[in-house]
Amino acid sequence: MAPLVVVFITSITPVGSTANGFSLPTRITFANYQAAWQQGNFILAFANSTLVALAVTAAQIFTSALAGYALARLKFRGREALLLLILATLVIPFQLLVIPIFLILKWGHLLDTYSSLILPTAASGFGIFLLRQFFLTIPIELEQAAMLDGATRLQVLWRIILPLSRSALVTLFLFAFIGEWNDLFKPLIFTTRPELRTVQLALAEFQEQFTNSWQLLMAAVGIATVPIVLLFLIGQKQFIQGVASTGVKE
Repeated sequence: MAPLVVVFITSITPVGSTANGFSLPTRITFANYQAAWQQGNFILAFANSTLVALAVTAAQIFTSALAGYALARLKFRGREALLLLILATLVIPFQLLVIPIFLILKWGHLLDTYSSLILPTAASGFGIFLLRQFFLTIPIELEQAAMLDGATRLQVLWRIILPLSRSALVTLFLFAFIGEWNDLFKPLIFTTRPELRTVQLALAEFQEQFTNSWQLLMAAVGIATVPIVLLFLIGQKQFIQGVASTGVKE
């Protein structure tokens, strides 16, 4: 928490004054936040980051739920090998894949579009593995009972598995949303249009313009951080809570 305390104290210190570590300044002002918001033009950046983060998160939850359920419940040849292949993708840094991804996006005329910020991370090996492991903890007898009543695999997934997996879905949502909100690499490489700026790109540009004004810079950091903190506070209960116990007789 110490760095966050220093960021907050510096952000409320009047411009021209010097922040003294953890000591509150003699005069407090919140004008730095207003100035940083206006001069950094964060409105468009917030809208872009929210759109991209929500789209990527929704895509990851959708693909992870389908793939995770297939790997957890369906029996087919090569299932374990496929799972190992998906796990292997977790050790490959995204930066190593940027050139082939860039060429694919260029071939599809998707550079400088929202698609270039969404499609490269629309599926997640971590998300697939997370939901697959969680689905394995749900008693299979619940699914068998639903299938005896005529439910299909998709109906079982939608009406039984996903409602029981709320904590895992919230965990994946938080990981995916926070990861996309904090991502600077994709917007920097795949976009050049100012109207596609995200929060982190706007923050980097703001830092270049106000390198000597620590008060405004820390206020901008606070503006970019507040949505993530609020999101985690809202979802922390589901984040740390497991699925409710379910008693099923064989």
